[in-house]
Amino acid sequence: MELPKTLLDVIDQLSRIPGVGDKTATRQTLVLAKWSAQELLAFGDAMKNLAHLKSCNECGMYADENICDICSKPERKESKSICVVENVTDCLAIERSGNYHGLYHILGGVLNPLMGIGPEELKIDNFVKRVRDLNIESIVLAVNPSVEGDATCSYINQVIPETVEVDRIGFGIPMGGSLEYLDTMTIAKALENRRKM
Repeated sequence: MELPKTLLDVIDQLSRIPGVGDKTATRQTLVLAKWSAQELLAFGDAMKNLAHLKSCNECGMYADENICDICSKPERKESKSICVVENVTDCLAIERSGNYHGLYHILGGVLNPLMGIGPEELKIDNFVKRVRDLNIESIVLAVNPSVEGDATCSYINQVIPETVEVDRIGFGIPMGGSLEYLDTMTIAKALENRRKM
């Protein structure tokens, strides 16, 4: 049975979202088809407004204005600390933890010469300028542990002024994890990041 083109167009658009296959897109479309015209128009307006979403001129976070909420707070700047992350989702995860109260810098990826991603693509020069302009005293590198992530952290550590303290977040065994089920790299990172009791 062929669905109406109106529904097929929505299914096609929804299935473009990573992790959403044909079946999920079809189910979601059939749910949307039950909404009132007013609810659908509000949903459509919200989607349309994404076209006007901006990127913060300071850190790269999504924003409605040129500067995001975090960068506009004076107490964040007064912390003299910047946490460097790969992407927006990493920034949101750290914010949700409630344990960090400084500024952020979103790289938008990691160094990967094979994919043509170098320091210019990540705008690392802009980051270094920001560190100098804000008189940053400490940087927390919260970049995921991978060959590319390690290379990115090493590069940033080299280009940052020596007066700035640079730390990398710890990696290793998750809470409730069991050693027998962990891979060797996770165990190696846990041993590497051990600290005194």
